[in-house]
Amino acid sequence: MDFDLTDEQVMLRDTVRDLLAHNYDAESRLKVTDSELGWSRDVWRQLADLGVLGLSFSEEDGGVGAGPVETMVVLEEIGRRLAPEPILDAVLVPGGLVASAGSAEQRQRILPEVAAGTKLLAFAHAEPGVRWPSTELATTAAAAVPMASSAGPVATAAGGSYELTGVKNPVPHGGSADELVVSAALPAGGVGLFLVAPDATGVVRKPYRTVDGQRGAQVELDKAPAERLGAADAAETVASVLGHAQASLCAESVGAMAEALRLTTEYLRQRKQFGVTLSKFQTLTQRAANMYVSLELARSMSLYATASLVDGAYDPVIASRARLQVGRAARHIGQEAIQMHGGIGVTAEYPVGHYVARLTAIERTLGGGLEHLRVLSARVGDYELAEL
Repeated sequence: MDFDLTDEQVMLRDTVRDLLAHNYDAESRLKVTDSELGWSRDVWRQLADLGVLGLSFSEEDGGVGAGPVETMVVLEEIGRRLAPEPILDAVLVPGGLVASAGSAEQRQRILPEVAAGTKLLAFAHAEPGVRWPSTELATTAAAAVPMASSAGPVATAAGGSYELTGVKNPVPHGGSADELVVSAALPAGGVGLFLVAPDATGVVRKPYRTVDGQRGAQVELDKAPAERLGAADAAETVASVLGHAQASLCAESVGAMAEALRLTTEYLRQRKQFGVTLSKFQTLTQRAANMYVSLELARSMSLYATASLVDGAYDPVIASRARLQVGRAARHIGQEAIQMHGGIGVTAEYPVGHYVARLTAIERTLGGGLEHLRVLSARVGDYELAEL
């Protein structure tokens, strides 16, 4: 089987790599992440002009219609440069939900603007006290109470015929979103997806900065008017889109690990101790070699997760296999990178500490190693005993 990228995929990778390298170095990235927004609207516009923001949307919805491989190629470059632009949180996940669950009118109204970079979405799904993979939702949707109109007929609440009540936290990049995609329990049971305007009555956003320099928010809903996405139970849609997000996190991690390893080996070749470079110490070179082994194993598992999505079906077992191994590799590479850099590795001015912070945050997103291990251990009985 040929695992090499096609010429078009290589061109996409190199174009995104050059764009991000032109806009970000360690110093400029710190300035951007320290800003109120936390990322660059100029870089966002450039990504939109390249068609990156519309990669996963169909041509009918204003996108490119590319497959999972192209998306993962982009996410790996995002991780490699540690770019703060919220492609996963503001486009791929909420946009994927709109594309999968929304009506034709909703898709054509929202997705072209998302692909053009003029509308930011955010998925408000996680809730306080609920750990992945639980699908429990305390946020509820109720039919909006009709309001009497002075003209005579009965009118519904502005923004849709539902009202949402609950608390969502964390909502990645929820503070800068122009529209929220919110999950809630339906009155008759099941999961519904809803569009909510952030400035609507009954919506309170409390943005904050995360440990890796990204942005999150707590969204409080008190009978907030909402428009339902589609009409079917959205539980499987949410699971599928978040399954794609699992593969995206793997790809971003691989990019970040590759750069952390590059920074470490470069440091070993330059830093001198006892009159020779650190690369002359056999123990350190062996540890760097072990980091490379972890990186390549993680890269293989990331490719495995992406390949499963190319076949058109989301398999939670494959996703957990990949996330578990990639998370273990990220912890190994991150810890070794810090140890071999010494004190400089944890300074704000040097990039390696920021890579480790991002890898740590990814490892805690959509389930940590322990949660994914539990998913896999619960399926052990599905396999027959292999005997030699």
